[in-house]
Amino acid sequence: MTEQVYRKLVEVLDALPNGFPPAQDGSDLRLLEYLFDPKEAEMAINLKPGLEDPATIAERAGIDKHELRDMLKVMTKKGLIKAGRIEGGFGFGLLPFVVGIYEYQAPRFDKKLAELFEVYYQSCFGQSLRTHPQVHRVIPVNQTIKNDMEVHPHESVLEILEKNNSYAIFDCVCRKQKAFIGDPCDHPLESCMTFSTRENAYDGSDFYRALSKEEAIQSLKDLSEAGLVHTVSNSKDGTSYICNCCTCSCGILRGMSELGISNVVASSAFVNTVDDDLCIACADCLPHCQFDALELGEVMVVEYNKCVGCGVCVPFCEQDAMILLRRPEEEVEYVPSSEEEWGKLRLKEM
Repeated sequence: MTEQVYRKLVEVLDALPNGFPPAQDGSDLRLLEYLFDPKEAEMAINLKPGLEDPATIAERAGIDKHELRDMLKVMTKKGLIKAGRIEGGFGFGLLPFVVGIYEYQAPRFDKKLAELFEVYYQSCFGQSLRTHPQVHRVIPVNQTIKNDMEVHPHESVLEILEKNNSYAIFDCVCRKQKAFIGDPCDHPLESCMTFSTRENAYDGSDFYRALSKEEAIQSLKDLSEAGLVHTVSNSKDGTSYICNCCTCSCGILRGMSELGISNVVASSAFVNTVDDDLCIACADCLPHCQFDALELGEVMVVEYNKCVGCGVCVPFCEQDAMILLRRPEEEVEYVPSSEEEWGKLRLKEM
């Protein structure tokens, strides 16, 4: 009976646009069993993706609403479900596994969870990474774009930050996971950023380190100089976080470096371009491309189809021979207008 509950939870999570592919080796069940006790798993099955009040959930689940409210609060603190304000009070809802449950485990991450996730990742996680539209899209490093180049608000880190009033940074769960399995990378651990339109949203948090807007901008600059790629959720509106990713640890970008999925992340609207007259073939930029899009010849050559337009390598060119230029509009990947549209498009592809 208990196994059936976890199988049903796999089914429910996999029905979300983000996906949670079932594994033939049972690694999906073992991972969820470690995160959810049986009662929590059964409760999660009764939740909807949208936020609902406890009374509505209690009626559907056949549980006393006071007992249910206590359980929902505990599950929220454990990062297993989401919660937020709704009309008339507080609501609870189902979280996707990625981006969602997995990332919220950062405060209680341990070696066992890291090992369980790695087995599941290698077993079948790549199936969800192959579905389009991709979960993440690349945002270029702002200072690498030509000054007179058209940049839409959803394509600019600074424009995204301007829409918000509170900012915070926290540890990357992917780098924690790789460190626990004995394969750490050298990139900064504190590198995931979140923001909110609500004032003082992260003050007093034990999980997030609150930042001012100026500190958030500086942190993003420092992280790009550390060789990390800015990625965000793949829609124009509703962006609430910036991941700063690497192919050595990021669960999404590892899909390219380890699982061989070439288009695992949506490219930005830009592409790196080399000025042959300025390039001296010093190769200083070469180690900073995570996508194998640079090849050294008489000058540095950009492999157009591999470049995702992140711009991370550009500041390392002391000759100013590199710049991001806008791709022809027919080559720019479509960005869904909202998370809702993104979800509908994903479900059509699944």
